[in-house]
Amino acid sequence: MHDVDNRISEASHFNSSIPNWLFNFSSLAYLDLNSNNLQGSVPAGFGYFISLEYMDLFFNSFIEVQVRRTLGRLCNLRILELSFNCTSGERTEFADGLSECINGSSLESLDLGFNYKFGGFLPDSLGQLKSLKSLHLSSNSFVGSIPNSIGNLTSLQELYVSENQMNGIIPESVGQLSAMVVLDLSDNPWVGVVTESHFSNLTNLTELVLGKSGNMNCKGLVNFDLGNNRLSGNLPSWIGEMQSLFILSLRSNFFDGNIPMEICSLSHLHILDLAQNNLSGSLPCLLNLRGMATEISEEQYEGKLTVVMKGRALTYLNTLYLVNSIDLSDNNLSGELPRLRNLSRLDNLNLSINHLTGNIPDDIGSLSQLESLDLSRNQFSGPIPPRMVSLTFLSHLNLSYNRLSSKIPTSNQFQTFNEPSIYRNNLALCGEPLAMKCRGDGEATDSSGVDNEDHEDEHEDEFELKWFYVSMELGFVVGFWGVFGPLVINRSWRGAYFRFLDKMKNRVMVVSAVNVAWLRPKCRWESH
Repeated sequence: MHDVDNRISEASHFNSSIPNWLFNFSSLAYLDLNSNNLQGSVPAGFGYFISLEYMDLFFNSFIEVQVRRTLGRLCNLRILELSFNCTSGERTEFADGLSECINGSSLESLDLGFNYKFGGFLPDSLGQLKSLKSLHLSSNSFVGSIPNSIGNLTSLQELYVSENQMNGIIPESVGQLSAMVVLDLSDNPWVGVVTESHFSNLTNLTELVLGKSGNMNCKGLVNFDLGNNRLSGNLPSWIGEMQSLFILSLRSNFFDGNIPMEICSLSHLHILDLAQNNLSGSLPCLLNLRGMATEISEEQYEGKLTVVMKGRALTYLNTLYLVNSIDLSDNNLSGELPRLRNLSRLDNLNLSINHLTGNIPDDIGSLSQLESLDLSRNQFSGPIPPRMVSLTFLSHLNLSYNRLSSKIPTSNQFQTFNEPSIYRNNLALCGEPLAMKCRGDGEATDSSGVDNEDHEDEHEDEFELKWFYVSMELGFVVGFWGVFGPLVINRSWRGAYFRFLDKMKNRVMVVSAVNVAWLRPKCRWESH
């Protein structure tokens, strides 16, 4: 009877109201009545199961659950599942009851989702449920704002408030929930301003859903940084509404699909970092990012951000307002590189590890402030634009693993790029610092000191030697099959050939035997 006293599961299969005899089990710790056909209301006696740790009334659509203050006094309750019912009652009394627990509430998971009659304002006492890890309030009739006390739930990992009538604000205290993994605020008519403080400490976030979120004013948002998380799905088009955005960093996530064209309207953007995702399609209209051509003062923006530039991660603090960077590396982007001439203050451009094709546009030479350029591991073709020699601030360059051709420029900054690895695996590229010399460089010498004419003679000798080996192999193949081919095909020739071999063998054996017989007596005579 001890096991029965402590555990009643869904195997009971009730199909009427909850029986009164159930309350005889005063030490009940586990109650699972999900997916039954319970009817009527939940008796107030549930509040006296003081040992109850698990309670599941999921999917009893004919039962009316009154959330009372007495139910909130179940201080040992860890999991409460009331979704898909006709739950109603006063949310404040329930949360207040849990907050009266002497040692605090033990509640870790609370699911009140899909109870369309359950509504009203979320109580401020919700912030007293300090042990809460999962809170499901989706598909109800809640209104107003998320209480500011939500920031006290430091263990909260999942918060679902989607599909309600939440017409208030999202408090900045949401940004304090550092353990948050999933945050779904979608399908609500939110109002108010969203700032970087809303996302400041959401370092473990893997899923953020804000779609169809009413009139949230993101126009004052300056820094939208959700990098180094595990977020997935398509990039939302509503990013384009953040017209004051200086920084958009979503690097190192699992976003896929195309880069939305709405990003092109972010005219104040100075840092665009979408690296290390699964984005595909062509590059958007980077020409419209006019913020990359304007200067901002220290007074307009202060902040801290790590930017991958010049092949390493650099953390900017007091000088972040001076950085203008576009990093779309390590994605699956394709197509040609669009025009870049308007990005006059851009100092970092990283498009490496994609599938970009076509020529490097000549107007890249107009990026007079460019310090770091990485176009490696793409499929760019054609020559290195001659105008790139005007990039006098350029100190980091990587064009390796492309299909570039022609001669490497040698003037201005290109005189300092003497590391062959930055041009590696461009088979048609020639000139210093590569060992392969260009035609017409009569005075040029390679690293061994051999002039270009001698170098060409060596190539001619190598060419003739290769043809010698090829002709020798062809001669062997033709000769071999010229002899043995007919023997394989013609049976009579094959018989005649083997009879000829037998005769030759017999003749050789006879000649050998005669010679041996002739030499034997002679050897005996000489021995005497």
